[in-house]
Amino acid sequence: MNAPALEVRGVNKRFGALTVASDISVTLPVGARHALIGPNGAGKTTLVNMITGALRPDSGVVSLFGEEITAQSPARTVPLGLVRTFQITNLFSRLKVWENLALAVASRTGADRNMFRPLWKQSAVLDEAVALARRVRLADDLGRNVHELPYGRQRLVELAMALALKPRVLLLDEPAAGVPSVETHLLLEVLESLPADIAILMIDHDMDLVFRYAQRISVLVGGALLTEGTPADIRADERVRDVYLGRRHA
Repeated sequence: MNAPALEVRGVNKRFGALTVASDISVTLPVGARHALIGPNGAGKTTLVNMITGALRPDSGVVSLFGEEITAQSPARTVPLGLVRTFQITNLFSRLKVWENLALAVASRTGADRNMFRPLWKQSAVLDEAVALARRVRLADDLGRNVHELPYGRQRLVELAMALALKPRVLLLDEPAAGVPSVETHLLLEVLESLPADIAILMIDHDMDLVFRYAQRISVLVGGALLTEGTPADIRADERVRDVYLGRRHA
C-alpha cells in the first residue's frame, strides 16, 4: 500500500498554559486538494509551522511519503518535496519577475553557486523561469519589477517560486489574502491547473475559494480538529456553521 503524501498524527503544542494544538491528525494522499479552515487563532498556521519544521511539536509525528520528518528543518524538508508559501508574500520586490523565478530555479538546481555564470547567461534556468511564468499566467509580466504588480499577481509570483522548488506536497498559507475578489478567479484558475500528483494543503478565509477548490476540508477550532469531510459535509455541519461559516454558506 502506498504511503500518504503527508501524514500528521496526534501533534500537540503548548506555550506555557496555552494549548495551541491538541492531538491534531490530518492525512493527505498523493494529489490531495485539502483545505484547513477555522476562526482566527484556531491554530492553522501553527499546524503548518509544525509540519514544515519551523516549530517543533511537543509530541506527535509528521511523515512525508512514509518518512518521518518531525521537527526537521525546512532546509532538509524542501529538497524532499515539502514546500510552502506564506500569508504575507516573501518576494524580492525590487527585482523583476524573471529574476525572482530564476533565483528560485537556481536555488533548487545549484546554478546559483556558479559565480562565473550570472543567471541571465544560463539558458536552462531562464527557460524554466519563462515556463513557470506561463504556468501562472505571468508571461507578459516577466520584465516588470515585482513591486509594480497588483497584489494578486504578486501572489502568483510567489506561487511560481514555490513551484520552481518541485514540490510533491505544497502548503498554501492564505494564498488569497489581500487579493481583491475580482482577481481570485485567476488564482483559482492557476490552482486548478497545477499537476495532479502534487498534494495541496490550503489555509484560507475565502470560503468561496475553499469550497470551489478543496475536495476535503478539515476544521480547526481552539487548536483542535472539530471535524473533517467533503465540502458538502462541512456545509451541512451545524457546528461548523455556528462557530465559523455562519448561515451564508448553508
